Amino acid sequence: MNRYSYHMYEMAHAALAPARAVSDATRFFFKSPVNPFAHTPFGRNVAASAELFERLTRRYGKPNFGFETTSLNGQRVEITENVVWEKPFCRVIHFARSAKAAKPQPSLLIVAPLSGHYATLLRGTVEAFLPHYEVYITDWTDARMVPLATGSFDLDDYIDYLMEIFQALGPNIQGAGLHTLGVCQPSVPLIAAIARMEAENNPLSPASMTLMGGPIDTRRSPTAVNALAQERGTEWFRRNCIFSVPFPYPGFGRKVYPGFLQLSGFMAMNLDRHVNAHVDMFKHLVKGDGDSAEKHREFYDEYMAVMDLSADYYMQTIENVFVLHSLPKGEMKHRGQPVDLTAIRRAGLMTVEGEKDDISGVGQTYAAQELCVNIPESRKVHYLQNGVGHYGVFNGSRYRSEIAPRIRDFISNLEQDAARGMTPSRLKLAASND
Repeated sequence: MNRYSYHMYEMAHAALAPARAVSDATRFFFKSPVNPFAHTPFGRNVAASAELFERLTRRYGKPNFGFETTSLNGQRVEITENVVWEKPFCRVIHFARSAKAAKPQPSLLIVAPLSGHYATLLRGTVEAFLPHYEVYITDWTDARMVPLATGSFDLDDYIDYLMEIFQALGPNIQGAGLHTLGVCQPSVPLIAAIARMEAENNPLSPASMTLMGGPIDTRRSPTAVNALAQERGTEWFRRNCIFSVPFPYPGFGRKVYPGFLQLSGFMAMNLDRHVNAHVDMFKHLVKGDGDSAEKHREFYDEYMAVMDLSADYYMQTIENVFVLHSLPKGEMKHRGQPVDLTAIRRAGLMTVEGEKDDISGVGQTYAAQELCVNIPESRKVHYLQNGVGHYGVFNGSRYRSEIAPRIRDFISNLEQDAARGMTPSRLKLAASND
């Protein structure tokens, strides 16, 4: 691929700006209530076409979480987003509630994927836990917005960030432990960070980790994504997927895996579905079905918003996770030190998979259960959700009604054990007597 592809993409986007402006004006003209054509089939067709053109050619910005209230103690309380930790490539947001819970609640850190979409993709994941925990989330930064002088960011840095966040959050003021949840990509650095901290007997290591649809061992039930990485190899991705950020972005000159390439890959995996979705939206607009059209807008406003990834981080992830399988082979290292999953003894482990997941196949996340041999069985849980794909593991009706309650039960049981003074050694003894 031409090394100037990023620049060409930016030029094409800029060249379409006048057409988008005309399209916007056309849509407003043919939707105006004072325009006699607005209520005719011709007018609705023109307005629908104009809106689709504008949406398909626009640059989608970072969405907002948009939480205003949640339920707590049987009433609605306000939510405020506070940044409690920050570094160039990430900040941690706390969804602070305006009232205190009647009973002590633990903290939950949701580690959002750094794989193209913004953390707001987990809006539904966060919402399900707001009434039950002090919820935090990693809000990763678009690499094209980070000046080159700030330095690089790779997989080792990612693990460093997580360990620093764990120590910054620690047990909350009510004495409850810090629990963590990683969705998809973060499963590997999350479990690696906890392994490194437990190997050093760090008392601020999290009390649990919940891994959802994560690529712990991609040799199991390999998907099209896994097969592509194995077939192409690391150097192919380096030659064809890495580009320099163009001027005038703050990250000018930084090597990245561009968001527009990621989005192309996302769309190509289910192209028919996306084409049909846009055709359906056109029909909804022509018919005046505003509710259905608005659902489409909400989904694609989130789906089309993508960010660039640091090339160092992206290439190390491809190599370690998808090509060499370093973690399940026991060969992964962090800052030259081995990532030994057998060192994890205290943290509880829950793994969640989707039956129809076409990104992380069934068994890939469960592999963590077999690799973490020194976690007592009483602190391990695995759940396979029938009938859902990758997105359904962390969002949607089945996530809310079946998966999230099981995660809450898992954390609750660990907290009850901690309250009874059940140390890992005692738990292991109890498990062996079952």
